[in-house]
Amino acid sequence: MFNRLLPLLFGLLLAGCSKAEPVHPALWLVEGPKGEQAWLFGTIHALPEKVEWRSPRIEAALGQADRLVLEVAAIEDDAGTAQVFAELAQSPGLPPLEQRVAPELRDDLTEDLAASGVPAARLDPYETWAAALMLQQALTASDPGDAANGIDRAVARAWNGPIEEFEGAAAQLSIFDRLPEAAQRAMLNAVLREGEERIPTLRELEQAWARGDMALIDRLTAESFAGEPVLLEALLTGRNRAWTDRLEAMLRSGARPFVAVGAAHLAGKDGVPAMLAARGWKVTRLQ
Repeated sequence: MFNRLLPLLFGLLLAGCSKAEPVHPALWLVEGPKGEQAWLFGTIHALPEKVEWRSPRIEAALGQADRLVLEVAAIEDDAGTAQVFAELAQSPGLPPLEQRVAPELRDDLTEDLAASGVPAARLDPYETWAAALMLQQALTASDPGDAANGIDRAVARAWNGPIEEFEGAAAQLSIFDRLPEAAQRAMLNAVLREGEERIPTLRELEQAWARGDMALIDRLTAESFAGEPVLLEALLTGRNRAWTDRLEAMLRSGARPFVAVGAAHLAGKDGVPAMLAARGWKVTRLQ
């Protein structure tokens, strides 16, 4: 379930004309008592086609910012990300993947492996989190969503100044690598349970992002993490707190960052805008 939210959560994906359609993703202004300013822009990390994401408000924000902050600064370094994944993803002595899924989902695993064309033996050496991501990628290989059309990459290409990062690829993948085995297996089980809803849900998320529907993104996020508090803390809430700490430090140092991160991190009461507001910053939705 939460695997469907990966395009809205993470700056990395293991993937990797007609006039572009205009979209209206969410944008916030953050202000402090001493004139501090920052902007929060919700991104999506893969789309079927290029879109026109710029607007007068976004252009104005980019013009006033003094740095771009992404989840991963080297967002276009797919080879580097793949290398980090390779270093973290395998461990010796793992049981076969079939033994790491819920018994009632073993037939689904067999069917999904056949549908994806991935031999079971290929995934057996991989840690459960890595196998889940690889299977998810293989099952969506026919989907037109492309990381090359991701908005984090588009913002990075449009930006001419310094770029900073909240995490980086190694830190992001390490989040998965540090998950308890039970949480990793929950990820894998979720991939297997998606079934025919996998692609339609991706389209729903894309449409919600395109119109800035943060209420829908918040609802889908909550549904996806329901019953998985360890995953919620590791993949979303804990990261949001860490980013809010970093952003506050930037603001207090006089920086004016334009922050472009996965839109799910900006949604709801545990999103970065809400966390900043709770700490006394003035947060205004601009778009």
